[in-house]
Amino acid sequence: MIEWIFSFINDFGYIAVAILIAIENIFPPIPSEVILSFSGFLTDTTSLNVFGLIIAATIGSVIGALILYWLGTLLNESRLERLLDHSFFKKLGFKKDDVNKTIAWFNRHGVKAVFFGRFVPVIRSLISIPAGIAKTKMSIFLILTTLGSLVWNAVLISLGAYMGKKWEVIVTIFEEYSLIVAGLLLIAFIYLAFIWYKKRIKKSI
Repeated sequence: MIEWIFSFINDFGYIAVAILIAIENIFPPIPSEVILSFSGFLTDTTSLNVFGLIIAATIGSVIGALILYWLGTLLNESRLERLLDHSFFKKLGFKKDDVNKTIAWFNRHGVKAVFFGRFVPVIRSLISIPAGIAKTKMSIFLILTTLGSLVWNAVLISLGAYMGKKWEVIVTIFEEYSLIVAGLLLIAFIYLAFIWYKKRIKKSI
């Protein structure tokens, strides 16, 4: 599959990069690190240039994010409240008013995550869904998503162009970065799950 992706970028250039990054944002079969750093390397051997690649990749990122945002809007408050009202979620300590509290929190603080989340593996895609659920103002969502994606894409494409034939070194470095971030997120999840258990589940037993 990786060989096909390389061939696709070689044949269709900027359009291929935009399409692949849009797909990667929704369902990441190939990490953006591979697509972007390889694209950067191609600036040495093709007519592609760094600026054009950054623009194409950012357009793809925004398209992918908008699709996930739209999916998030389908999960409106009433549907989520009905879901949390199910006996299974009640046993896990969830309450119907948790939906309103979470959306209110996201609108106060979580909007920043739309920007900073673009630099975190997995989160960079998924953050668009809660933004859609919370009905984050579209103009704000677009600005923060575009800026965050622009930075991420510019760094990886520029590094790929700089490293040239050694572009795979960039992939290795960012894979290690992803593992570290994933480990930290797992630790945070376990800690929050423990706190949730003490405050919600243990009390109801």
